[in-house]
Amino acid sequence: MRAIVPLLLLLSMPLAAAPLHSQFLPPDDLSLRQEAPEGQQLLQVTDYSVVVGNQRQSNQQPIPVTSPLLLRLKGKPLSKGATISQVVISFDAESKSLKKPVYDDKRKVLSLNYPSSQYPVILDLLRNNTVYVQFLSYGNGHIWADLHTGTVRAR
Repeated sequence: MRAIVPLLLLLSMPLAAAPLHSQFLPPDDLSLRQEAPEGQQLLQVTDYSVVVGNQRQSNQQPIPVTSPLLLRLKGKPLSKGATISQVVISFDAESKSLKKPVYDDKRKVLSLNYPSSQYPVILDLLRNNTVYVQFLSYGNGHIWADLHTGTVRAR
């Protein structure tokens, strides 16, 4: 019984302002995450689908042909107040810079962009691990988004 009392006291203490899964964030070398985030969307991925599109815009000359590559992730929200229901990851082979992560609160969709070279890495994570998607927004305008696994024991 004596061992249970300190444990109950510890569990009843208020949680720290750090977001869930903060241990997976990289070092904050530029001090962009000094304040607590204004919002966090944290999703545990339960399902995914791959979409390889093909479109041709025939009203332009020369005729551009594009083949968008998307991953659609669905899962269960984990953070307090999270409303996220889906993550759409677009892969881009041509741009020199990526679009910023955007969370659409009305549609409950997080849009992420990665270079095409990251597709095999992300697909491997989805096939072999429990994957989480995290989106943090800060009052100073800083945005962080990532895909990460939980802690995995080395084989």
